[in-house]
Amino acid sequence: MELPKLNFQETFDFKFKKDKDKFFIYDLVRKTYLLLTPEEWVRQHWIHYYLTVKSYSTSALITEKKIVLNGLTKRIDLLITEKTEPIILIECKAPQIKLTEKTFEQTARYNSIIGAREIILTNGLQHINAYYENEQYQFYKPE
Repeated sequence: MELPKLNFQETFDFKFKKDKDKFFIYDLVRKTYLLLTPEEWVRQHWIHYYLTVKSYSTSALITEKKIVLNGLTKRIDLLITEKTEPIILIECKAPQIKLTEKTFEQTARYNSIIGAREIILTNGLQHINAYYENEQYQFYKPE
Protein backbone atom coordinates (compact mmCIF):
# COMPACT_ATOMS: atom_id res chain seq x y z
CA MET A 1 0.00 0.00 0.00
CA GLU A 2 1.41 3.36 -1.06
CA LEU A 3 0.86 6.07 1.55
CA PRO A 4 1.72 9.71 0.91
CA LYS A 5 4.50 11.33 2.95
CA LEU A 6 2.78 13.91 5.12
CA ASN A 7 4.06 17.29 6.25
CA PHE A 8 5.48 16.36 9.67
CA GLN A 9 9.14 16.77 10.64
CA GLU A 10 8.99 13.63 12.75
CA THR A 11 8.60 10.05 11.65
CA PHE A 12 6.28 7.91 13.72
CA ASP A 13 6.22 4.21 14.50
CA PHE A 14 2.87 3.03 13.15
CA LYS A 15 1.58 -0.53 13.44
CA PHE A 16 -0.23 -1.96 10.43
CA LYS A 17 -1.99 -5.18 9.61
CA LYS A 18 -3.58 -6.57 6.48
CA ASP A 19 -6.76 -8.61 6.40
CA LYS A 20 -7.83 -9.92 3.02
CA ASP A 21 -7.32 -6.92 0.72
CA LYS A 22 -7.70 -4.24 3.38
CA PHE A 23 -5.05 -2.45 5.41
CA PHE A 24 -5.53 -1.38 9.04
CA ILE A 25 -3.60 0.98 11.31
CA TYR A 26 -3.38 0.69 15.08
CA ASP A 27 -5.00 3.58 16.98
CA LEU A 28 -3.16 4.23 20.26
CA VAL A 29 -6.14 6.14 21.69
CA ARG A 30 -8.86 3.58 20.98
CA LYS A 31 -6.42 0.66 21.32
CA THR A 32 -7.69 -1.10 18.23
CA TYR A 33 -6.95 -1.45 14.53
CA LEU A 34 -8.92 0.87 12.25
CA LEU A 35 -9.43 0.72 8.50
CA LEU A 36 -6.58 2.69 6.92
CA THR A 37 -8.32 5.43 4.93
CA PRO A 38 -6.52 8.57 3.70
CA GLU A 39 -8.24 10.60 6.44
CA GLU A 40 -7.27 8.03 9.10
CA TRP A 41 -3.64 8.24 7.90
CA VAL A 42 -3.73 12.00 8.62
CA ARG A 43 -5.48 11.57 12.01
CA GLN A 44 -2.97 8.94 13.16
CA HIS A 45 -0.08 11.32 12.40
CA TRP A 46 -1.69 13.94 14.67
CA ILE A 47 -2.34 11.35 17.39
CA HIS A 48 1.29 10.22 17.32
CA TYR A 49 2.45 13.85 17.21
CA TYR A 50 0.53 14.79 20.37
CA LEU A 51 1.53 11.60 22.19
CA THR A 52 5.22 11.48 21.28
CA VAL A 53 6.28 15.06 20.48
CA LYS A 54 3.95 17.01 22.78
CA SER A 55 3.90 14.28 25.50
CA TYR A 56 0.14 14.30 26.07
CA SER A 57 -1.40 11.22 27.66
CA THR A 58 -3.81 9.10 25.63
CA SER A 59 -6.60 10.15 28.03
CA ALA A 60 -6.16 13.77 26.85
CA LEU A 61 -6.99 12.80 23.25
CA ILE A 62 -10.58 12.23 22.13
CA THR A 63 -11.38 10.85 18.69
CA GLU A 64 -14.66 10.59 16.77
CA LYS A 65 -16.65 12.42 19.48
CA LYS A 66 -20.31 12.88 18.54
CA ILE A 67 -21.70 16.41 18.55
CA VAL A 68 -25.10 17.72 17.52
CA LEU A 69 -25.02 20.68 15.15
CA ASN A 70 -28.28 22.20 13.90
CA GLY A 71 -30.09 18.98 14.82
CA LEU A 72 -27.63 16.79 12.89
CA THR A 73 -25.22 14.36 14.51
CA LYS A 74 -21.61 15.00 13.43
CA ARG A 75 -18.28 13.57 14.57
CA ILE A 76 -15.17 15.53 15.31
CA ASP A 77 -11.87 13.96 14.21
CA LEU A 78 -9.59 14.74 17.14
CA LEU A 79 -9.84 16.84 20.28
CA ILE A 80 -6.91 17.63 22.56
CA THR A 81 -7.90 18.33 26.16
CA GLU A 82 -6.20 19.52 29.33
CA LYS A 83 -7.94 18.60 32.61
CA THR A 84 -11.00 17.68 30.49
CA GLU A 85 -11.15 21.21 28.99
CA PRO A 86 -11.14 21.32 25.18
CA ILE A 87 -7.90 22.96 24.02
CA ILE A 88 -7.36 22.08 20.34
CA LEU A 89 -9.90 20.79 17.83
CA ILE A 90 -8.28 19.08 14.84
CA GLU A 91 -10.32 18.44 11.70
CA CYS A 92 -8.61 15.96 9.35
CA LYS A 93 -9.18 15.71 5.63
CA ALA A 94 -7.66 13.26 3.16
CA PRO A 95 -4.40 14.51 1.56
CA GLN A 96 -6.08 15.01 -1.82
CA ILE A 97 -8.81 17.27 -0.33
CA LYS A 98 -8.12 20.95 -0.82
CA LEU A 99 -8.41 23.10 2.29
CA THR A 100 -10.77 25.95 1.54
CA GLU A 101 -12.70 28.65 3.35
CA LYS A 102 -15.68 26.28 3.26
CA THR A 103 -13.78 23.46 5.01
CA PHE A 104 -12.45 25.93 7.58
CA GLU A 105 -16.00 27.17 8.25
CA GLN A 106 -17.09 23.55 8.86
CA THR A 107 -14.36 23.23 11.50
CA ALA A 108 -15.37 26.57 13.06
CA ARG A 109 -19.01 25.41 13.22
CA TYR A 110 -17.93 22.22 15.01
CA ASN A 111 -15.90 24.34 17.40
CA SER A 112 -18.94 26.51 18.16
CA ILE A 113 -20.22 23.39 19.96
CA ILE A 114 -16.87 22.22 21.42
CA GLY A 115 -15.40 25.58 22.49
CA ALA A 116 -11.69 24.85 22.02
CA ARG A 117 -9.24 27.78 22.14
CA GLU A 118 -7.52 26.63 18.96
CA ILE A 119 -8.43 24.76 15.79
CA ILE A 120 -6.29 23.02 13.23
CA LEU A 121 -7.64 22.14 9.80
CA THR A 122 -5.32 19.69 8.06
CA ASN A 123 -5.02 17.38 5.10
CA GLY A 124 -1.64 16.19 6.33
CA LEU A 125 0.18 18.20 3.67
CA GLN A 126 -1.13 21.63 4.64
CA HIS A 127 -2.16 22.74 8.13
CA ILE A 128 -4.27 25.82 8.91
CA ASN A 129 -3.96 26.95 12.52
CA ALA A 130 -6.19 29.50 14.24
CA TYR A 131 -6.81 30.76 17.77
CA TYR A 132 -10.27 31.89 18.80
CA GLU A 133 -9.99 35.31 20.44
CA ASN A 134 -12.43 38.20 20.82
CA GLU A 135 -15.13 36.19 19.03
CA GLN A 136 -13.05 35.74 15.87
CA TYR A 137 -10.35 33.46 14.53
CA GLN A 138 -6.76 34.68 14.36
CA PHE A 139 -4.67 32.63 11.92
CA TYR A 140 -1.06 31.86 12.75
CA LYS A 141 1.91 29.81 11.60
CA PRO A 142 3.23 27.44 14.28
CA GLU A 143 6.91 27.67 15.24
